[in-house]
Amino acid sequence: MIRILPLLALAAVSTLSAQSSSNGIAAVVNGRVITRSEVREAVNAQEQMLHMQFQNDPATLQRELSNLHATALDSLIDRELILAEFKRLGASLKSQWIDDDINDIIRKSFKGNRDAFVKELASTGMTVKKFRELREKMMIVQAMRGKQAAQQAPATPKEVEDFYAKNIDRWREGGMVKFSKITIPKFSGEAGTTPEGQRKLAEEIRRKIINGADFATTAKTYSQDSHAEDGGAYDWMARNQMNPALADVVFGLKQGGISSVIEEEGYYIIIACDAIKHGSAKSLKELRPEIEHAISSEKSKGTIDKWMEGLRKRSVIKKFGL
Repeated sequence: MIRILPLLALAAVSTLSAQSSSNGIAAVVNGRVITRSEVREAVNAQEQMLHMQFQNDPATLQRELSNLHATALDSLIDRELILAEFKRLGASLKSQWIDDDINDIIRKSFKGNRDAFVKELASTGMTVKKFRELREKMMIVQAMRGKQAAQQAPATPKEVEDFYAKNIDRWREGGMVKFSKITIPKFSGEAGTTPEGQRKLAEEIRRKIINGADFATTAKTYSQDSHAEDGGAYDWMARNQMNPALADVVFGLKQGGISSVIEEEGYYIIIACDAIKHGSAKSLKELRPEIEHAISSEKSKGTIDKWMEGLRKRSVIKKFGL
């Protein structure tokens, strides 16, 4: 629960709440107003970066864009909290680092052609100055998150062994699976729907299935993807034919098992394992470096999540939405 500390921020929330729809306020963080236009501006800048980064990978680009739009406001609120913490610590970012970052973007995405870079920004109404300001904020956020992630301990031999035993199906080769899927979009397109409401819908659908509802019939009723009319069913697939995150879930289920509600980019997903054929697994010795890296990533995420939760609890946050 967010603890109310700064009286000035509380007063700002009370005053602005009634005005939010008229003046385009998306949120207020410790008295600092985040406007809807600011959210759009941040999204536009990040879209630019994604187009530059994944210009030759349209499928990944689309997934990243969907996730960007689904989390835009929450990401901007978190950014504001991190920037405030950066300022509180009296930290600074060298101007040269920002210049080097932008020059690296120009070199990699525009083959060193600065004019092409400026033209690309201008096509979406973005100036170089504004792009630089946004990149500076992004770099500060990355640095602050990186500092927190670096504070966790390396994986122990016991953690590596346990991770291997728990996730061994991830490294099996030659395995095949048949599964069914229910897809609930975070934004259905209907007036009044929210990601929170859609999440509750997905959880309720899963409860119905766990309590005995037929998966195929439920998928035909609720799912919104190209396999809905077939009851969400997919034919036999190998792990390398699937989205890696979903493959880990499916191959981690027993035949007849139902997954928890999975958050995947702009969707909530429920998976049923209809049939599975496990292949042979690689040895622990062969996989140890990969597992150590995976454990390190999990620990880093946990450390960052805990740190962010602390920042939120010490702040006054009021969301008005987009």
